[in-house]
Amino acid sequence: MISVDDAQCLVLEQAIALPAERVELSEAIGLVLAEDVTSDIDSPPWDKSIVDGFAVVATDLATGKAELEIIEEVMAGDVPRRQLSRGQATRIMTGAPTPVGCEAVVMVEQTIMVEGVSDGPPGRVRIQTDKFAAGQNILRRAAAMKRGDKVLAAGTLIRPSEIGLLAEVGRSQVLVHRRPTVAVLATGNEIIACDRNPGPGQIRNSNGPMLGALAKRAECIVRDLGIASDTQESLERHVREGLQADVLVLSGGVSAGVLDLVPGVLAAHDVEQVFYKVNVKPGKPIWFGVLNREGFRRLVFGLPGNPVSSLVCFELFVRPALRQLAGNRDAQPGRQWARLSKSHSVRGTRDTYHPAILREEDAGRTVEPVAWRGSADLRALAEANSLALFPGGDRTFEPGEQLAVYPL
Repeated sequence: MISVDDAQCLVLEQAIALPAERVELSEAIGLVLAEDVTSDIDSPPWDKSIVDGFAVVATDLATGKAELEIIEEVMAGDVPRRQLSRGQATRIMTGAPTPVGCEAVVMVEQTIMVEGVSDGPPGRVRIQTDKFAAGQNILRRAAAMKRGDKVLAAGTLIRPSEIGLLAEVGRSQVLVHRRPTVAVLATGNEIIACDRNPGPGQIRNSNGPMLGALAKRAECIVRDLGIASDTQESLERHVREGLQADVLVLSGGVSAGVLDLVPGVLAAHDVEQVFYKVNVKPGKPIWFGVLNREGFRRLVFGLPGNPVSSLVCFELFVRPALRQLAGNRDAQPGRQWARLSKSHSVRGTRDTYHPAILREEDAGRTVEPVAWRGSADLRALAEANSLALFPGGDRTFEPGEQLAVYPL
């Protein structure tokens, strides 16, 4: 039985980033760039006004007061046609290019029209301001980026802000690591579909929908394989189909029971075991293996059948693998630290990942373990928003102690 850290290292050694593909920009959200991106433009492409107001020559506002002739109006999308000289002003809108000779822009709120009207032909404008400096309210050409600048690096997660930047630099298509495909299979003679009423000895399939939802939240393409019974024929048929995906995630059938046939079926399909059993609670009987054939590679996780165990193992081992397959350079589970809000006792040598409530408070983060009745208690898991890590050993943790916490 190996440690969580060792198991995570073994998983990530096998999770090689998937090949890159070019996709439409609209399809790139949540994916990871597979190439550096450079700008093909200066941004902004010209000196531009960042307010509605009047472009002026700085020396005219030496005292903060001036009355100037308005020589033209420049709207966003227009190009100035006249050069500014002393005693002149150009009425200008936000985003419009500043004219030649412009040394500052005065906000419209600091001006009064003395001839003409605000939306009429050019006239004269009176300016009075207590705060004036050369260069104010002008964003200079290429202030944000220059043509040829590297604006995004390979390995960058594409969020909405990156979508906007990619569009600005003319990338209608981008090279990204493709989304992993994940096949999810629940196993067990006792498992029935969630829309059926359980008979004696039966339980509804909660693991399949939960694991599929976890994989979808990880930006994966999910294939629901349904339920396999504890027979060689059923397991072989479903496993054969599941091995068409990048990752096969099974729940149940990996412990030491008479009908725990999954490891044998996987071995028959040339899936090589990497490890079996991890020193973790819940989730000890997790199985991980790899299928290597010419032209493709598959990762296989056999998760315990109890739903809380399945979720904990997904978060600790499957999600990091999916992140690395998708090209993320930081694949490890996100960890925070929080103060324990009430005493909590643990028993046993295994590290326990306990469902808990993580709170942001004025004095800092706190974490409170929820009442949890074991690996099958999904209701307690639904009350939690995190997993609190209690290191192994028989002891009572006191309020105020710092714990590692993994947000869900």
